Amino acid sequence: MPHTSGAQTASVPARANQVVPATVTPLTARVARPRHYLMCRPSFFEVTYAINPWMDPSVPVDLDLAMRQWEGLRDAYRALGHTVSFIEPVTGLPDMVFAANGALIVDGKVLAASFLAAERQPEGPAYTRWLAEADMFSEFGTTSTVNEGEGDFLDLDTVILAGTGFRTSRAAHGEAQEFFGKPVVSLQLIDPRFYHLDTAVAILGEHDIAYYPGAFSAGSNAVLRRMFPEAITVDEAEAATFSMNSVSDGRNVVIPVESVRFAAALRDRGYDPIPVELSEFRKSGGGPKCCTLELRW
Repeated sequence: MPHTSGAQTASVPARANQVVPATVTPLTARVARPRHYLMCRPSFFEVTYAINPWMDPSVPVDLDLAMRQWEGLRDAYRALGHTVSFIEPVTGLPDMVFAANGALIVDGKVLAASFLAAERQPEGPAYTRWLAEADMFSEFGTTSTVNEGEGDFLDLDTVILAGTGFRTSRAAHGEAQEFFGKPVVSLQLIDPRFYHLDTAVAILGEHDIAYYPGAFSAGSNAVLRRMFPEAITVDEAEAATFSMNSVSDGRNVVIPVESVRFAAALRDRGYDPIPVELSEFRKSGGGPKCCTLELRW
């Protein structure tokens, strides 16, 4: 069994390569909702292969520092009142620490992950076993093609945003829609540095997001502008701090400590940014969200 612990808005034209300032004064305070997160201790974390542009096996990982940074993220969640459960790491799976990729869980239903890279493929069954043994969820499903869990599927109140282009297949988007019975909107990623949707979009509230436009095709940018006309947007430099790889409970947003301008934009929108240091995990292309799978039921 798992171990647990316990507006009105003003419109400002956006210029290219600019963080859109948070010009909204909320009519009501943001409300945090307690969450339940699954994490995996980075006992075997290292960079021994390269499956995204951030990974360089010639650059060593400081495992002691990585462990302290991971514990800082865990402690930040606990301090915010969230429940944290843990899956045991598996020898030989250095990227298992990136729990977000392990599954997609919506309304008590689990869609198991199926990884593209051979190095990560054993992670999917490991996460599925843990979730089945947790005895929390009503139904389990799979896709016939690649899907990398919450890395490429982001759940909002009425819709699921889904990324494709580098990892998760577009066909898996349709299969996820059939399984969850919830609309899935496909978004085309075009910059290999932002290979998963959760590196380019941050879910802030029920219908409130932030995103990096440069990560998306022209058509997907048009979709995002239509769906989220008041979204915070960030420029390339801010996106490269992994600012979009953040975790929100509706009020508190856990972000990389380097994402200073994004933090200011969040404050102006009524959110409370919670900076954490995860520099070691950026060596593998990860941030707070990558290390966090939300258990929803």
